Amino acid sequence: MASNSIVSLLKAYYVPLILFFLAIVFQLFVIPTSYPPSHYDVLGIKRYSSVEEVEEAYEKLSSQWKSGVDDSITNDFIKIQYAFELLTNPIWKRDYDMFGIDEQLHVLEKFKGQDEERFLKVELPLLETYSSDNADHPSNVLSNENFQSTIGHSVAWLVQVYSSGSKRSAQFSNNWKRIVNLLDGVGRTGMVELGEVQLAAYLAERKPTGQPFFRQGLPSLVAFPPACRSADCVVRYHGDLSVDAVTDWFSTDILGLPRILYYSKEILGQKFIASSGHHKVKVISFSRTGERAPPFLRQAARDYWAYASFAFVLWKEEESSFWWDTFEVESAPAIVFMKDPGVKPVVVHGTFNNSSFLDIMERNKQQDLPQLRSLTSLELGCDSRGYSRAGKETTTWYCVILAGRHSPELGKMRETIRRIQDVLLNEWGPTAKPAAVALKEKRLTFTWLDGEAQKKYCFFYINSESSYETCGPRRDLSDVPEMVIVRYKRNFTQEERKVEKKPKSIWDAFEEDNDDLASQLVAKYNGSGDIPQIIDWVSQIIEDGDSRDLPFFRTKTPELIPEDADPIWSRGAQSVVSTSKGMKQRIRNIMTNIYDWMGDPRIGPILLLGASLSFGSIWFHRNQSSKASQSSETTQSSEPSMEDKPRPNRRARRKATSNKDRASSITDNEPKDAYQLLSSGSDSE
Repeated sequence: MASNSIVSLLKAYYVPLILFFLAIVFQLFVIPTSYPPSHYDVLGIKRYSSVEEVEEAYEKLSSQWKSGVDDSITNDFIKIQYAFELLTNPIWKRDYDMFGIDEQLHVLEKFKGQDEERFLKVELPLLETYSSDNADHPSNVLSNENFQSTIGHSVAWLVQVYSSGSKRSAQFSNNWKRIVNLLDGVGRTGMVELGEVQLAAYLAERKPTGQPFFRQGLPSLVAFPPACRSADCVVRYHGDLSVDAVTDWFSTDILGLPRILYYSKEILGQKFIASSGHHKVKVISFSRTGERAPPFLRQAARDYWAYASFAFVLWKEEESSFWWDTFEVESAPAIVFMKDPGVKPVVVHGTFNNSSFLDIMERNKQQDLPQLRSLTSLELGCDSRGYSRAGKETTTWYCVILAGRHSPELGKMRETIRRIQDVLLNEWGPTAKPAAVALKEKRLTFTWLDGEAQKKYCFFYINSESSYETCGPRRDLSDVPEMVIVRYKRNFTQEERKVEKKPKSIWDAFEEDNDDLASQLVAKYNGSGDIPQIIDWVSQIIEDGDSRDLPFFRTKTPELIPEDADPIWSRGAQSVVSTSKGMKQRIRNIMTNIYDWMGDPRIGPILLLGASLSFGSIWFHRNQSSKASQSSETTQSSEPSMEDKPRPNRRARRKATSNKDRASSITDNEPKDAYQLLSSGSDSE
């Protein structure tokens, strides 16, 4: 019976017992590890004591140790000396008091388990001092005054929180200089010293007790995405402090820039060159280090994605002869621009920054013979909705279009057109003067059209019985490239009328915006592939178009179809993060919050209070239930049982039932010993 009662008690009070056990474990084991004795405790003084109080306590303890009054103090000599050196350095004391930063704890670990004789031979001071000069940093140092006016615009920011007395911050200085240079033109950088206490506390994380701290110590990197103006949207870096890791994190997670993959020589041709599209320039970067692409190169890959495709190759000395034979690359670093088929690649050796690379990229983003595409038609001046490359004041300009499907025949004609451009730019005869002058004045453009991808546009200009040999999907083995020249002429009189005429409705305004600015006249070339003959034909068309007042003929040109869909990284940094990555981030944040709450000293008292309340509540309910059971047993023993009670007859039960539904009145209840008084005239007499 005793064992059953103990088991029942345990079952009844298991919740407060568990809470009490957790409170004891938390107070005895978790709190001591989360809050070890401070350096002030080692010196026997209260926390946040002044430097003078620290020196006074140290003198007192050191005098006892030197005089031999207290032999036990010799075992704590290293701790006392460490606390003294740390707390008498103003910068270290500030970092320790405000943010709990103590970077040199490894010194204490080094002397654990050593005998007293070794302690006597310890060289003082124990701690090394480090200083960081703000003038050495290439980035601007942020203060409370300029922080609000600087952060939060359309540009992303990477901020380093550091201390001038931090060893790790001093060691990170060179890496930070490289990071700043690599982020130039992509994002802004800044630095915050812990002396800016208010700003540093704003950028720090918070414990449940409200204490600011830096989880990874110093230096701490905090990123502000574009348009982020509060601490709620900042992103903290928790990885390795190498240049490659930091720049890759900032480029990918903050800016949403695409990654540029590495290719070996075995797969470069098949996986990159052949699959990146005929209309794009191939940009191949050679690297000796194998580091990921710098941010400015990744931003260029995003900005020029419609013009070029990017790849990386790791340079190996044993493969140098192969790269020389293929691209004439002598060494790394180098960048190769592959343009038209059969054209010698452009190779640029050396290192680049953002501005120098953009200059090179702008010069080489187009193929030598540019392709007529939806993206380039206005830029090339081959669109009746736009203007000539020479400017808006030009009245007449021309566009030579070579159309055809991808084939050896089209490749040969593209090479022929490129040679014609070179002849007109360098050496030309008298008959070629109109074409040469027009090309120099940017009134003449040579381009080529993918007849298979742009079949409607191709059929519009090459309208003949043999158009299927040039335009649309390939039906047979014959591929015949065709060449046309389009004369564009602007009608200034009609444009002035258009400006003076006010649209009556929104639909009229929409139609006017889509109107062509220039008329088009098309001439098809039917001659041979001889270069002088083509030049004479182009020159004759230009001479006639400039001198003769041809009729103003306007027609609607089919729209060019975009060759590429929008890439995923064009949607912005927020959409780049996948669902799985976002879930991992949320799980990590939850685990981090749980870990932080485990160090809250209020948890133990809360658990103990919960155990007490739970114990009292259970005891009260059990006591009330026992009293109720005892009173019910007493009542049952005083009342007769069902067998002893007389059963009412059927008539009495019926009467009682009928009385239940009767309305109450003063005559319902008969007084005790009452009787009916009979009158003298009663029948009973």
